[in-house]
Amino acid sequence: MEALFLDVVRLHETWMEVVFPRQLDPSAVLGKWKPETAVQSVGYYLWAVLGAPLVAVAYPLLLVGFATRYYAAKLDSAVTRFGVLGAVIVATVVWGSLTLLAHFQLPTDIMLVIGLASIVAVVSAGLAAGFSKVGGRFVSVLLAYPFAMTAIFLPPVVAAVITPAIGEIILPPSSELAQWILDTFLTVGGINETLQGAFDLDTFGQQWGAPGLGYVLMWIGISVPLGWFLGLLVALANLIRPKSDN
Repeated sequence: MEALFLDVVRLHETWMEVVFPRQLDPSAVLGKWKPETAVQSVGYYLWAVLGAPLVAVAYPLLLVGFATRYYAAKLDSAVTRFGVLGAVIVATVVWGSLTLLAHFQLPTDIMLVIGLASIVAVVSAGLAAGFSKVGGRFVSVLLAYPFAMTAIFLPPVVAAVITPAIGEIILPPSSELAQWILDTFLTVGGINETLQGAFDLDTFGQQWGAPGLGYVLMWIGISVPLGWFLGLLVALANLIRPKSDN
């Protein structure tokens, strides 16, 4: 409970820091900035009140950031043991074996989907591992997290495309999720109507002999903004509760 209270306080102080100085990390000499005039007091406490409901909404997201940071650290430690080249080799062996198996046992059109996913997954795993070692919050959020999410999402989607039993579990919810995204986030500027008129998840890719390609591309498209979102939440978690305090 004490940790929760400290998190909420620091989150609110982060909000106060947007307008007023020395709120989140007060100066050792000057201390925390406090209003000195009536006008400053009104603005200060009004801003504090406005931040209260935002903190209430943001705190559950902060908890997601803590959880994401924890599992990201686990993956990063694994990359540290294997190295960037090792991570690429492991991904290449796994996906290469799957592609080879598809070549001998599955139709050519399914094999093409697996081959495409294999290339994307191997490249994504390598880039995620590489950018995570470059360091820096900006590089991690912009590049490492999106590529990592792509490498994580592709295996179950490809498995759903080639395995009917798994497809019954993953593909229908994927269609429902796609429809929900179209009806919410992509209503701006009629983007949803344009996409619905041009693409269909179930048939997209068949004209190139690659059924299931629509689902693969859909999850690649989701992984990038989701990676940015989770990366920002981890950055917020690092700001509110630095790693040394865990």
